[in-house]
Amino acid sequence: MSPTQQHRVGARTPQGTASAGRAPGRTRQQRLALISAIVLVIALAGGGVLATVAASAGTGGAADGSAPTAAPDPSVAEGRTWTSTLTTSAGDITLELDGAAAPQAVATFVTLAQARFFDGTDCHRLTTAGIYVLQCGDPTGTGGGGPGFSFGPIENAPADDVYPAGTIAMARRSNDGASMGSQFFLVYQDSTIPSDAAGGYTVLGRITSGLDAVRAVADAGVAGGASDGAPATPVTIEGVEVQ
Repeated sequence: MSPTQQHRVGARTPQGTASAGRAPGRTRQQRLALISAIVLVIALAGGGVLATVAASAGTGGAADGSAPTAAPDPSVAEGRTWTSTLTTSAGDITLELDGAAAPQAVATFVTLAQARFFDGTDCHRLTTAGIYVLQCGDPTGTGGGGPGFSFGPIENAPADDVYPAGTIAMARRSNDGASMGSQFFLVYQDSTIPSDAAGGYTVLGRITSGLDAVRAVADAGVAGGASDGAPATPVTIEGVEVQ
């Protein structure tokens, strides 16, 4: 918060391996409609991680109709541990996802990955003071986008508000535990993120390799020299494999 993959997106399940073709890019009109339809909220308030991911927020990822239009059933997570590799412009990042502890979040992540939703999206936010995260998963790159649905409740949040280096957790709107969508954050240094009225942040897994790549992005800092904003080193998710 790695090995090169032959298939950027795919899922090996008891039924076999699934993959999909790369989705065509979204049109300028779709992006403008999305941006005008939502209110962007990105803030570092009381150490919290905030992201507008409203139930009606946006289009993104697979434009061929393969992306889900509603939160998948938690049973998709199969109550098991998944392995995921993010192929990014900064290097590969391998994740272990806990489908038993965070079934709704893992089911959503796996389903979006299989639909190639994350392909070509940028990690739009880096924080380097107070909390230490790289935030990704927004198809608009603005901090206000999502998959077109939201979900809750919060799962597997730490009781002590401590998110160790290597944690992957879901971003959400402040004080709204049912506002999670596609945005997630990678913790590259131990961080205390205070709970708000809704609680903490859903931890869906941990980084097992590639944390050095995230730290290298953090070491380069935020564009313009601030402590919260777009990373100076652009990070694009080129593909996601889950199995």
